Amino acid sequence: MKYRPATALLAIVAMLSACGGGSSTASSGGGPVGVTPTPTPTPVASGCSLRERQDWIAAQLREWYLFPETLPASLDPAPYATASDYLDALTATARSQRRDRYFTYLTSIAEESAYYSSGSSAGFGFRLAADTAARRIAVTESFEGAPALAAGIDRGTEILAIGTNSSNLRTVSAIIAAEGTAGVTNALGPNTVGTTRLLRVVDVAGTRDVSVAKADFTLTPVSSRYGARVIDDGGRKVGYVNLRTFITTADPALRSAFAQFRAQGITEIIVDLRYNGGGLISIAELMGDLLGGNRSTSEVFDYVTFRPEKASENATRMFAPQPQSTSPTRLAFIGTGGTASASELVINAFTPFLHNRSALIGTNTYGKPVGQIALDRTACDDRLRVIAFATQNAARQGAYFDGLAPFMEASCQATDDLNHQLGDPLEASTRSALDFLAGRSCSAVASVGQATQSTGQAAQSVRTSVAGGGPQRELLMPERPDTPQREVPGLF
Repeated sequence: MKYRPATALLAIVAMLSACGGGSSTASSGGGPVGVTPTPTPTPVASGCSLRERQDWIAAQLREWYLFPETLPASLDPAPYATASDYLDALTATARSQRRDRYFTYLTSIAEESAYYSSGSSAGFGFRLAADTAARRIAVTESFEGAPALAAGIDRGTEILAIGTNSSNLRTVSAIIAAEGTAGVTNALGPNTVGTTRLLRVVDVAGTRDVSVAKADFTLTPVSSRYGARVIDDGGRKVGYVNLRTFITTADPALRSAFAQFRAQGITEIIVDLRYNGGGLISIAELMGDLLGGNRSTSEVFDYVTFRPEKASENATRMFAPQPQSTSPTRLAFIGTGGTASASELVINAFTPFLHNRSALIGTNTYGKPVGQIALDRTACDDRLRVIAFATQNAARQGAYFDGLAPFMEASCQATDDLNHQLGDPLEASTRSALDFLAGRSCSAVASVGQATQSTGQAAQSVRTSVAGGGPQRELLMPERPDTPQREVPGLF
């Protein structure tokens, strides 16, 4: 999950996600959670040589890093071939303590700005999960307007083989056996427009070979197919909203969904964040407001706290009910190991008010109660996302580095059921959410099964089911994900 400080975020829009970076924005778990402080960085050389970039990174960390005691007293940058490698070495101690699991990173200003403003990305437009033990890859979601869905590839489709043509198709099983899931990422090719792969897939329609080319597409944060709906559960009206990512374009879609719920007097709501890795803090705050029609403007949504030397940047955000706000009596949040940053911030915010009437459904979440600010070196197109602050709810709860499950007063274990579409009342997690809202009993979410971190750089493989609850699928992540892949875990 990412958090971004207030001042710098004004420059690039506040973000709340799992891993973030920018002028003065912050992020966590899956994407940046941001606030915007006014940075006064230590002067360093302004060039873009490797050494100048490394020196700039070190200076920013010493000024802003939330865990300054973990930074090495000195670290020679000479042995490190890239600026990112040097950054990883500087943050290694905090990473070993699970406080910074590659949440601090270097990215592109242009790439990140394009994603957060519009959801711009290039790829096939599906989200993949791996069952490593069984050596299988499945599609958990396909996005409207992207090549995969246009080719008939949707949730529940299994990819059996990958190649560039029929003569070099390799089975997924063989790829994983030889190279692990990183081999699948490599086989799918770079995220550049025109990259084409032949995929052998199987679904309810049977087995077939499909040629798909990567293209630019705009990610719709609330699906036009299943993103918002009213479910009739035995005569009870329940609101369902699925948010894929916290980006600017989610604002009108969320307002529309909650206006529909409000107009129908709905007071029980399912918020599906099962794959949501985070994003803009401004959208997280909006979702909190839309769920907080019965919260007053004197009640705390969250506290943002910097290290002691930066205490002047600390902020308290109050609820601000909107014209579309609902007043839920019970909330069911669907989450998995892919639920991070801004998503966790929203879930955590309601526990002090609804207590056991607000539940986590599914499995444990990722665990990112910290956020990044974005620090920019414009001449080099460098955006350094630095973990600079922690977030807490109104009860000052926020140390959920191993996921939210132990902090929830109610939870229901459920699997991610790929045999049914998201939001379908027959889908296992949705069904469990409906049962919770109806007051039916369930088994609590285990605190184990949270996101696992590979030794690769930022390879956020996250568990989406728990032992005994179905296949051990992990959202597929490349070793060095781009901004869309950080914020939308499993995106290709």
